[in-house]
Amino acid sequence: MKDQLSPGASQADAAQEQVAGPELHWYIIHTYSRFENKVKESLLSRVKALGLDHQVGEILIPTEDVVEMRNGKKVTVKRLLYPGYVMVQLDLDDNLWHAVKNTPRVTGFVSGGKTPTPLTADEVNQILHRQESSRERPRPLMEFARNDRVSIVDGPFTGFSGTVEEVNADRSTLKVMVTIFGRGTPVELEYFQVKKGA
Repeated sequence: MKDQLSPGASQADAAQEQVAGPELHWYIIHTYSRFENKVKESLLSRVKALGLDHQVGEILIPTEDVVEMRNGKKVTVKRLLYPGYVMVQLDLDDNLWHAVKNTPRVTGFVSGGKTPTPLTADEVNQILHRQESSRERPRPLMEFARNDRVSIVDGPFTGFSGTVEEVNADRSTLKVMVTIFGRGTPVELEYFQVKKGA
């Protein structure tokens, strides 16, 4: 939390702090799952009503783009990266801490102790990078592992089933061992061409 002005500090120091503007740091708050957007709206209106909105920067609900099959077509949808969590940029002091903590559907700050701990620059960059890279290259919603049984639902091998031999997550492809004419044959398929289960 923000330190109080020490007794020996001059008025010039206090004025300098005000001129510099708010010192915003990223924090993560825990919310009821599926209420992340409501918490964002409630928090914005709450801090505005309390006159603390100058101490609040961005409020971010990290999402990623994922691709799933619907009715035989690839559809890109947004999915929460961290359900039940919201990132907030705050110049945190006691008043703002209480305002955030007492916002409906907020269960508290994520921290290592009794006081909220801001995220490091690396942690923030990692979350923002993951969100941005998913927009450029959405990943498939399904994940596969070696030895998973799959059914092929698209392409020339539709109707066949097999076992996953290799997973290439970077390319979103699988090598699936399929029995064709009584012989095991490796077939390379995209994630979208198969579904789990045989």
